[in-house]
Amino acid sequence: MRMKLSRVSQALFAVAVCALAFATHATAQSEPEQIGEFGDWIAYKTGAGQDQFCYMVSRPQDASLRDRRGEIFYLVWHRPGTKEWDVVQVDIGYTFKQETDVEVTIGGQTWNLFTNNGNAWAYEADDDSQIVRAMRAGARMSVKGTSSRNNPTTDSYSLSGVTKAHNAINQACGR
Repeated sequence: MRMKLSRVSQALFAVAVCALAFATHATAQSEPEQIGEFGDWIAYKTGAGQDQFCYMVSRPQDASLRDRRGEIFYLVWHRPGTKEWDVVQVDIGYTFKQETDVEVTIGGQTWNLFTNNGNAWAYEADDDSQIVRAMRAGARMSVKGTSSRNNPTTDSYSLSGVTKAHNAINQACGR
């Protein structure tokens, strides 16, 4: 439980930064800098020093119940100031059913992520690393969740460009 709370507070910071990236009314001063677009993934960086934050993000190619959901995206982020690397985050576009996990599948491998409101994160940092390695080697990724209204969803992501986007955020954040 301690890991969950720590990861949730860290990830909520990422949600706030990513919201800036997708907000249409953000000012030029507050917008993250796009490092590049790589296939179906976009890499960004923002901040400096202890506040530096780099991430790569993609939207699903296919998403069930898309018209009834908010923003849907998948991120991998780094915060070098707190020595956090390859943190995986799902923003699902609805509130998750309480006490349910998200299932991320790449190839024949599956991981469960814990949920809080409309976000999900890996239980352990080692899971983050394994997921990112699988993303770099894979072609497609599936994300399954259940809404608070008990509606199951499945989102399908292309992994085209993941390796180049990951290399870009590694370089931008000095990894």
